[in-house]
Amino acid sequence: MHNIKELKIWNKAMELAVEIYKATEKFPKEETYGLTLQIRRTAISIPSNISERAGRNSKNEFRPFSSIANGPSYKLQSQFVLSNRFNLLTDETTEILSTKIDEIQKMNYSF
Repeated sequence: MHNIKELKIWNKAMELAVEIYKATEKFPKEETYGLTLQIRRTAISIPSNISERAGRNSKNEFRPFSSIANGPSYKLQSQFVLSNRFNLLTDETTEILSTKIDEIQKMNYSF
């Protein structure tokens, strides 16, 4: 078992979730139960899956969560591209957030 508060990957995923919440605050109200909710849930699932994975006691329990934690990060990348194409996120914000997701994905594979 790991102490999640000491895990760099978990802290980065938490920071990303906060940034995503801030970025989606500007989305139109009609997206509240659409893309905004979807993006926020996906963002929250990344550190949540890392936490769950870190709480596993054995390597056999631990391994399956590598792919489970990475799935939402790829989903989030698609949601950013869509948000950008819908002119809800700027090119700059999309690039910044995508770079942070890439970093988390790389860390996850090595974790």
